[in-house]
Amino acid sequence: MRQERLKNFNDARFGMFIHWGLYAIPGRGEWVRYQEDIPPAEYAKLAEQFNPRHYDPRAWARIAREAGMRYMVLTAKHHDGFCLFDSEYTDFTSVRTAARRDFVAEYLDACRAEGLMAGLYFSVKDWSIPAYFRGPEADPSGWRECVDRFHQQTLELMSNYGPIDILFYDCADDADFRGGWGERTAEVWDSEALNAKVRQLQPGILINDRSGLPEDYATPEQTVPMEVPDDTRVYESCVTMNDNWGYAIGDGNWKSTDLLIRQLIACAARGSNYLLNVGPDPDGVIPAPSVERLREMGGWLSTYGEAVYGTERLLPNYFDFHSTGRITTKGSQAFLTLDQWSATGEIVIAQLANEVLAARLLPAGEELSVHREGRRVVITGLPVHPPARYVNVVELDLDGPARPQYHSH
Repeated sequence: MRQERLKNFNDARFGMFIHWGLYAIPGRGEWVRYQEDIPPAEYAKLAEQFNPRHYDPRAWARIAREAGMRYMVLTAKHHDGFCLFDSEYTDFTSVRTAARRDFVAEYLDACRAEGLMAGLYFSVKDWSIPAYFRGPEADPSGWRECVDRFHQQTLELMSNYGPIDILFYDCADDADFRGGWGERTAEVWDSEALNAKVRQLQPGILINDRSGLPEDYATPEQTVPMEVPDDTRVYESCVTMNDNWGYAIGDGNWKSTDLLIRQLIACAARGSNYLLNVGPDPDGVIPAPSVERLREMGGWLSTYGEAVYGTERLLPNYFDFHSTGRITTKGSQAFLTLDQWSATGEIVIAQLANEVLAARLLPAGEELSVHREGRRVVITGLPVHPPARYVNVVELDLDGPARPQYHSH
């Protein structure tokens, strides 16, 4: 069952990451409390202002689905310790402060209603506990509170909300606080015992690698891997649309739709997932530039999704590149994604050992001429103008499962 769910998750390819919490009010990113050294009592006052007028997770889920995303992951608790769910272990929650709402419960209902896999992010660290900054050696009893809170609240999420598809732990290495006590280690957090309990409560859940244990899948951040370090592992690149995860009023450094599509394709070519972030504002509204890009990505995927969903990893690494784009494969099909349009009407690839039986330009499926010249497959007949605004796709029929071909020199 677990392997089947992992395959379904990996085939889904594209998900929405949602960073949202008290930090949306100052609007300077999710690390604002730490970076500006805001006193705990001052920061806690934000909870009495956090009462979003337009929080509608069903609208978020519809945007995700229209974008071609197939799962969502919400920050149930970020590093600041504020919980978007009810917890018996702290009053620092959305249920016990101004909003008086369990945002996690509403979010999970929305995911299920829209047919999306539902994921929860949970921060291992908790800045609301003073002992966290001192570490286990300087404050053993205080540290026990940190570990207990981490376990207790994780198990609350796993117990109180029905089936959860994905648990995305987060932590940062100990250099953030110069503590030197190995924050990432599973032993410090007693992660093995916790994850065993999580799997008892949620037998079908998938767990990422940020509790200090490898678990089901790896989560590189702000990068699309140039290579897959371990070809037996599932990878998921989590990436922002601008420079912040949380809402940042002054951050207008938005990635283009074209770049986002190309990053998604790069993940698909490596057999990896792409978790693209949005940072809703204090009222719960996803910023318009994010929505615009997501809808454009959804339009592209509605036409060319076969080149992304359920694709396979073509090993060894780097065999997914050709001179004008990438190669994705699925069974006895390959897809040439074209970042650049060929001015000569020709594409040449030398990455596949297969015989290419047919080539078609999507979306209409116009037949292209194809022949082999030794190690090179030559495809001709491309029109002068590309059919797609963004990345174009040529579909290939192969003589069997895709086989990489080593270069002769």
